[in-house]
Amino acid sequence: MSTKEIKTNWAQFIPLVTVFFFWGFVAASNDILIPVFKKAFDLTQGQSQLVSVAFYVAYTVGSIIYMIISYLTKGDLINRIGYKNSLALGLVISALGTLLFYPAANTGSFPLMLSGLFIVALGFSLQQTVANPLAIALGPITTGSQRLTMAGGINNLGTTIGPLIVSFAIFGSATSGNTDMSIESVKIPYLVLGAAFLLVAVLLKFSSLPDKPAAVVESEEDVNSSRSSALKYPQLILGMIGIFVYVGVEVSTASNLPAYMEKDLGFLTKDIAPYISLYWASLMIGRWTGAVEAFTDDMSMQKILRFIAPYLAFGVFLFVNKVMDHDLTPFYVYALIILVLIVADMSSKGNPARMLLIFSVLGILALLIGMSTTGMVSVYAFTSVGLFCSTLWPCIFTLAISGLGKHTSQGSSFLIMMIMGGGIISWLQGYVADVTSIHASYVVGVVCFAYLAFYAWKVSGILKNQGINFDKKVSGGH
Repeated sequence: MSTKEIKTNWAQFIPLVTVFFFWGFVAASNDILIPVFKKAFDLTQGQSQLVSVAFYVAYTVGSIIYMIISYLTKGDLINRIGYKNSLALGLVISALGTLLFYPAANTGSFPLMLSGLFIVALGFSLQQTVANPLAIALGPITTGSQRLTMAGGINNLGTTIGPLIVSFAIFGSATSGNTDMSIESVKIPYLVLGAAFLLVAVLLKFSSLPDKPAAVVESEEDVNSSRSSALKYPQLILGMIGIFVYVGVEVSTASNLPAYMEKDLGFLTKDIAPYISLYWASLMIGRWTGAVEAFTDDMSMQKILRFIAPYLAFGVFLFVNKVMDHDLTPFYVYALIILVLIVADMSSKGNPARMLLIFSVLGILALLIGMSTTGMVSVYAFTSVGLFCSTLWPCIFTLAISGLGKHTSQGSSFLIMMIMGGGIISWLQGYVADVTSIHASYVVGVVCFAYLAFYAWKVSGILKNQGINFDKKVSGGH
């Protein structure tokens, strides 16, 4: 490896993060589709979570297809066709999925709607397998986690905007008074989204993104990778479960929130979108905070940016909702909750294992407060879970693939496979809600965070035994 200083290749990194935006836009928009489909198709809470199941299980199916093709052709599929071509192919697959929304809306078919979401996520599976390690590879490995944090911040710009645009497409403006839910109105935004997928696929195809990143090629000769498979590494096995429960609690907290606000608090479906937007904006707030180290090495400036970045992200949320004619008054108090995030981020000192432990404990406390209170206090508690989920993806991802060397791509594929937890745990919480209550069902999330706290404690010892120490500054966020 060259000993000269390596810097982040921003010309390549910036076009890459466009796919992160799409993942967030679609995933968060599902939270608006769930209550719409529930009423339009007369579904139970458990049945309505099939939206999340179809979307997130597709990641697992996509990863399995990828591994089968690689096995049958006796070579890694992505390495063969190249990282850039793989991204473009994934976008084309997702675009094909959006086409199904047209006949699904015209015929009022719930299964066809689910099929469309499934195919969209199938394309996302390939994109995720490529884009996450690629984001780490486009610069020095020591700042790879920061780049993943920044990409996650763009992802959450999509999650903040997505629910508002889809809600506007279905209900019109917040002040229109429209409460009708037209399934046919869903097809236009998704067809436009499909066109955007194709446009970005073309742009990425002709971009300067590398087909074979040097960092990945070099890792194939890594002397630390003496084991025969990625599955021989305990940090990956435990990390796979970690990704499963992390995506599960992140998605299920938001996807069950509309039903809680409607049934227990009396909100109209059309008035819930700003709160779903706030939940996903909370992840953006946390990830912008975690990315400050990517911009400067000056410790004094980092301390200043740790206060500026989260409130700048919060300002983006307020601005977007103002443009959508939503009342901002209920959200100003949230500025105080953001202070908890800032203190937690500073306490972690950039160590991903320590950060994972601190934020998991705060996630448990937020859910317990939400379950033990009612009214807007509970809503703020549940939405703050987004703040404490914000940095968990890169923490888990970084810890799980550390030391894998030439098995890094394989390990990445296994981790992407476990994104199915977003669908399965959402369905599980929906089922628990049908049996008990939506309020009580958030105990499912408490269990998820408890495992993540355990993983944070356990993986530190595993990595230290392999000679890997994260006590030096490292930052992260999905």
